Amino acid sequence: MTNVVSPGHRAQTAAGDRVREDFPILGRSFDGNPLVYLDNAATTQKPRAVLDALVTFYETANSNVGRGYHRLAFEATDAYEESRAVVQRAINAEHTDEVVFTSGTTAAVNMLADTLGRAVLAEGDQLVVTGMEHNSNLLPWRRLCEATGAELVVVDAEQGGGVDPARFAEGLGPRVRLAALTHVSNVLGTVNPVRELVAAAHRRDVPVVVDGAQAVPHRKVDVRDLDADFYCFSGHKVYGPMYTGVLYGKRERLAGLPPWQVGGGTVKDVTFEDPVRYVGVPARLEAGTPNIAGAVGLAAAFDYLDAIGWSEIRRHDELLVRTAVEAFSAVPGVRVVGDPAADPSGIVSLVVDGIHPYDVGDHLNRHGVAMRAGVHCANTFVDTLDPVGTVRLSFGVYNTVEEVEFVSRALRTVKAGVWTTEHPTERFL
Repeated sequence: MTNVVSPGHRAQTAAGDRVREDFPILGRSFDGNPLVYLDNAATTQKPRAVLDALVTFYETANSNVGRGYHRLAFEATDAYEESRAVVQRAINAEHTDEVVFTSGTTAAVNMLADTLGRAVLAEGDQLVVTGMEHNSNLLPWRRLCEATGAELVVVDAEQGGGVDPARFAEGLGPRVRLAALTHVSNVLGTVNPVRELVAAAHRRDVPVVVDGAQAVPHRKVDVRDLDADFYCFSGHKVYGPMYTGVLYGKRERLAGLPPWQVGGGTVKDVTFEDPVRYVGVPARLEAGTPNIAGAVGLAAAFDYLDAIGWSEIRRHDELLVRTAVEAFSAVPGVRVVGDPAADPSGIVSLVVDGIHPYDVGDHLNRHGVAMRAGVHCANTFVDTLDPVGTVRLSFGVYNTVEEVEFVSRALRTVKAGVWTTEHPTERFL
């Protein structure tokens, strides 16, 4: 196949080529095909620096935090709080105590729904979401509305992606008490104008929760610049360990939240009769034993990305996404959904005319390509795009132009299979 990128473009692939050896799993192969890992929107692979940080913690400092009065406990507590400070700097939070460690975006949003949401919403109130939300930033709010008698208001995305600030502002009626929106679509990679959307909500004194799960791995997020009241993301999508995540909240917003869970580490004093006196945030929102090693690993992941350089990461994303759009669009029958090259965020979704996305996914899997086929836990959004689902290819710092070209060649040989012939409209993922 003729190259789809110029030599000048190829020269810009240093990020992918330079870092691949840092990721041990990329040495795997399947049926003679090297692993082409393009499912980074689901989870990223972990560099040796993160793996080493986990092992070092467990080998040298494993202990609980904030409770024990011995050296290991002091070291573990210091490592945990130093990791919090790394995250604070990474997202430019004003204060360290504005960073709450969670198990991921889903846990952070559920925490806010059960604390902030129940405090501000009552029967007859409204809560605004966008039409492009992942289920993790939709279902907790739906359940909250069902429990409180509030109304869920959906502001639809424009054709093929993003939310228009003017339309969003129109949805912020006098009964709206809270808004939740995604920064980057996990389906199309579309980037929402978060700063403008937040400003529109704040003009109505409406607090905003932002799902940043797909943004943080691809761009330098500045929560103060966005002015988000709350910003949630998952550590495992940003090259950190599984079951790690962050809830950022403005200090004054977090201070008003009651504990989501109660238990060890959340109280100043307890009796059987007197009112419980809770500690301040973030400890009040981190009941029990936290994922200490996970926090240490997440900090190592941010240090790793800083060493690559965020400008290089952005250039790499732009190269891969724009190369993919050009290459895939040149394949007969393949259609790229949306406009991922407008502001690349590492995601390209496509459909193949007349072929079920699961058949396309199975074909790519047989070539060693790891990707996602289906509705991506965002079926309400995919419903507006018409297809049964899409094939989502999502890039990380270790992916290369050569891998994009390999997928492009593989797409030229895809054929209809059992899903197309026997289950043409069925979907479950």
